[in-house]
Amino acid sequence: MIRLTAEFWVQAYLARLRFQGIPAFVVAHGDDTAGAVLVKLNTLDGQAIAFQRSYDLMSDERQWIELTKGDEREVDTSVRKQQEFDPDLWVIEVEDRMGRHLLGEPGLE
Repeated sequence: MIRLTAEFWVQAYLARLRFQGIPAFVVAHGDDTAGAVLVKLNTLDGQAIAFQRSYDLMSDERQWIELTKGDEREVDTSVRKQQEFDPDLWVIEVEDRMGRHLLGEPGLE
């Protein structure tokens, strides 16, 4: 299986979000080739969810899971801790009142 670079995946993700009219921003530019990606969904009501990719041994697949959820400030604190642990981490912030992030869509899951 061919793996996409982190930068390529991020650019494709941002384009897909733009196409759906969902604002998103690169908050932290990680390693272009192999950096992990964390997506923060800001619902613009003081709440947020941070998603990260995880490998599921049972299904032998990578999937998006919730890293943390709740008050946006607490989610931001959790994201900063992840950045301290992994300086190659990409952080993408998606802003959508309806909670759309598209991570379950074909090609993004």
